[in-house]
Amino acid sequence: MRVILVRLALTLVLGLAVVSGLIRGGVLEVPNRLNPFAPLRIADNVDWLTRWKLSRLERDGEQCLAVLDGSPVSHKPVPDRASQDGCGLSNAVEVSRSSIGLSASFTATCPLTVAWALFEQHVLLPAAREHFGQEVVRVTHFGTYACRNINHRVDGRRSQHATANAIDLAGFVLASGQQITVKSDWAGGDERQKAFLRALRDGACRFFDVVLSPDYNEAHHDHFHFDMGSYRTCR
Repeated sequence: MRVILVRLALTLVLGLAVVSGLIRGGVLEVPNRLNPFAPLRIADNVDWLTRWKLSRLERDGEQCLAVLDGSPVSHKPVPDRASQDGCGLSNAVEVSRSSIGLSASFTATCPLTVAWALFEQHVLLPAAREHFGQEVVRVTHFGTYACRNINHRVDGRRSQHATANAIDLAGFVLASGQQITVKSDWAGGDERQKAFLRALRDGACRFFDVVLSPDYNEAHHDHFHFDMGSYRTCR
């Protein structure tokens, strides 16, 4: 039995290697979204490969910028800043707007910005259409870069904000002018508002490594925290 299993494993590995070679060589054509070797594209339907392709960008700054160039996000690279006391910038961009307006421009790592573009196109905009029948035209945020520890604790470890690898979202403005905020509507809004905010929290977990909402702790009672750190949390 052991010999049979070994042979099956070797056959599978060999088969995967052959298929990989055919795909890389262009002999076997597969859709971009199903091709593990093709670069990520924001407009592609999200599937099980999206997260893997997104994670590759953390190790490939050039490819990450290429992905952003094909997205609706208006951006420009910013110079790396040497880390001092755990606060620095690497492979970051300045974002002025995306397909929707922003309360202010922000500086963020390229992978975080790509995750934002995916969240916006595949979660935020569809959720607004589903729950309100209209577009989101503006996002209010609390910023990305801040040289500080988690929850501002004096003896804590550095926050992902210290390297512009996190963004805090406070509210959203619909085309009608209606404002929906985490602070007022997570618990106090009507059923549509509460369902909308929870759809954003749950959907963000498809792209960001850490997603924190008011369900996490009191420190997040008025905003969502999204980051691309080394942990996985969705609450």
